[in-house]
Amino acid sequence: MIKSVICDILGIEYPVFQGGMAWVADGKLAAAVSNGGGLGIIAGGNMPADLLKEQIRIAHSLTDKPFGVNIMLQSPFVDDVAALVCEEKVAVVTTGAGNPAKYMESFHNAGIKVIPVVASVAMAKLMTRVGATALIAEGGESGGHVGELTTMVLVPQIVDATDLPVIAAGGIADGRGFAAALMLGACGVQMGTRFLSAYECTIHPVYKEKILKATDLCTMVTGKRLGHPVRSLRTQFARDYSKLEYSDTPDEVLEQMGVGTLRKAVVDGNLKEGTFLSGQIAAMVHKEQPAAEIIREVCEEAEPILLGASKWVK
Repeated sequence: MIKSVICDILGIEYPVFQGGMAWVADGKLAAAVSNGGGLGIIAGGNMPADLLKEQIRIAHSLTDKPFGVNIMLQSPFVDDVAALVCEEKVAVVTTGAGNPAKYMESFHNAGIKVIPVVASVAMAKLMTRVGATALIAEGGESGGHVGELTTMVLVPQIVDATDLPVIAAGGIADGRGFAAALMLGACGVQMGTRFLSAYECTIHPVYKEKILKATDLCTMVTGKRLGHPVRSLRTQFARDYSKLEYSDTPDEVLEQMGVGTLRKAVVDGNLKEGTFLSGQIAAMVHKEQPAAEIIREVCEEAEPILLGASKWVK
């Protein structure tokens, strides 16, 4: 069994996190991942505190294992959400899209482990200084909002820049990716797109089918012009948006086009108007299976590789 320091810190069985995917990662999915030995994470996204509280309560009703909440720091409800996770004594908070420094004292006072997502060495150093428990180094292969650096390049630089445990994210779908991340110096992995295929993931069937039938060139990045690049499946909406992005269409029009599109994908399965977030590994996801099975499968694949059982090494 693969274990690492992050397992001891968080009280989990396997060093596998489930990404906090907005509109996707609810209390049911988070509980399933935690019951499977990993760290399930509920996505706060732009969710009001009262709705997030419902999802936290759902997770608590389904598991007695540790789980986390991902806080999107640009949410209009971030202050309320930060207070809520403290009230609910959530075990772990992961953060994205900003600097969580103003909330760190309250998180620590509530006994919460704080693990920010970082996409640069500078951000990793800052998060180390403000008291993070660990870091998630997320490369541009991931789905959703992406940075410039790939996971292969980013992870070792983050590892060298901090003495905190580092979780690798972006482009990881199986034991080979898991083993590679550990060899780069990470102590665990976070997977998002892989868990879109979990039985417990309640995305629209159209979305799940698109993931299961994806090819190697299935994703594209839009939003660079606005300074918020996003990786999603190469749907008609994504293509149309990309054309307008490189036209004289005003920024405010592009901004408005993106409003509500993730919900249209996750809830409605709307291929014409929805943004189907996905990492580049979608082509490596071939079947629907329980979350616990995904975790075990990835770890079991990684173990012999880490023991030197590669077919290329003598």
